[in-house]
Amino acid sequence: MIRVVVVDDEALVRSGFTMILQAADDIRVVATATGADAEREIALARPDVVLLDIRMPEVDGLTVLDRVLAGGSPPVVAMLTTFDTDEYIEAALAAGASGFLLKDTDPDQLVQSVRALAAGAVVLSPGAARPMIGGRLTADRRAAEREIAALTDRERDVLALVSEGLSNAEIGRELYLSPSTVKDHVSTVLGKLGVASRVRAALVAQLAGLGRDGS
Repeated sequence: MIRVVVVDDEALVRSGFTMILQAADDIRVVATATGADAEREIALARPDVVLLDIRMPEVDGLTVLDRVLAGGSPPVVAMLTTFDTDEYIEAALAAGASGFLLKDTDPDQLVQSVRALAAGAVVLSPGAARPMIGGRLTADRRAAEREIAALTDRERDVLALVSEGLSNAEIGRELYLSPSTVKDHVSTVLGKLGVASRVRAALVAQLAGLGRDGS
């Protein structure tokens, strides 16, 4: 069972996300919170995944993210945003967020995203990813393509699946590799691209137009 905490200052958002996620047999929303009580509720509920609003009036999402990730055995945290040009997205990425979702994400996609996050995958809503692909992470498309060209064919295959949000185990099943081998490939890819996280690697892949077929 995947344990989830939803943090948002709007009661309607909290109740809506809870209703959608509770309909899944393998997901339970174990707590909801505003920014002000998020840290306490997360510590008490010990969730696997936290869906955290990036903008909140009392205690903002970046502050909550920093505090939660600083603790022992922190949960996976995905940021929620209403805006596809949110200037805080890059800061959340640098702070260690594992995903970014728009609040109007399709219900089925929301459920799949929570499952992917719990499995260790990167989750990037296309709308939320757009501002990060705007040029701050990689100078331009040609630069991203040059970085991708430095990878071996197998590494490009792995990166393409990382960019689709697959976990190491899922990539292993796709490519007939062990999870440990996939982990080694991912580490090599991060090193060659000069990025610190799977999220950043996925963004470089999206910028370069890298698809499942490596094109």
